[in-house]
Amino acid sequence: MLTWDDSYAIARRLRDQHPDIYLETVSLAMIYHWVIALPDFEDEPELANDGVLGAIYQEWFEEANIQ
Repeated sequence: MLTWDDSYAIARRLRDQHPDIYLETVSLAMIYHWVIALPDFEDEPELANDGVLGAIYQEWFEEANIQ
């Protein structure tokens, strides 16, 4: 089960699902829709905000630049 607090785990799942995406083209709205579509995401969609979505983006960005 994933919640909005699991930014690192969510970022890794999104990276795995969208391996060829250019992060520079990803918006917070895209991240929001992708997260709530994850099969093991079970948090309230309305709890998302720019800070939470930005943290997911940051984790994803850092993961992408490590490899």
